Amino acid sequence: MLLELKKIVVPPGQTILLQDIDWSDFEAILEELGEHRASRVAYNQGTLTIMTPLPEHEINKVLITNLVEILLEELDIEFWSLGSTTFKNKIMLQGIEPDNCFYIEHESAVRGKDRLDLTIDPPPDLAIEVEVTSRSNPNIYASLGVPELWQFTKGKLQINLLQNGMYVESDISPHFPDLPLVDIIPKYLAKAKENGRNKTIKEFRQWLGNKKL
Repeated sequence: MLLELKKIVVPPGQTILLQDIDWSDFEAILEELGEHRASRVAYNQGTLTIMTPLPEHEINKVLITNLVEILLEELDIEFWSLGSTTFKNKIMLQGIEPDNCFYIEHESAVRGKDRLDLTIDPPPDLAIEVEVTSRSNPNIYASLGVPELWQFTKGKLQINLLQNGMYVESDISPHFPDLPLVDIIPKYLAKAKENGRNKTIKEFRQWLGNKKL
């Protein structure tokens, strides 16, 4: 492809939009950008969005990931976290990179796999998007069949469940049905920024342990 994307600078918090990108161009762009990069991409039937996150985005992403992993560990639920893996489906001309994602019910189906193809592999059971931007298109996740999508922006957590091909907002996550995560996740993120990560993580584990009693 003639466009040398590595020479394009996308400032943190900004996006660029490329239109009329066919599937082969999309895959060539992914190859050119490489796996070890700060930017994230979304591809929706010919339109490619490239975004570079802000530092605050990365902090929230890591903290939310920590909390979800603790939930799964403490509840003794096996999982496989694949981070910002590029998920794509050539048939649907869709592709996206979540801030993080988890295989839970389908953990054994992807365990140990280096590459995934959603034309044959199941989608993640839970995807997480932080500081939602135009890149974070719920329609792409819906088309790929991701059953649960968390969107965290402006200090609030929104849980979306896939129903009849569309996302419906929910107060409860089916993966953690007894926990008020819409309130708890933002609360502990705020605590971590005020009191420190380790202290907050310990407090979160204690809170969860008390809920299990």
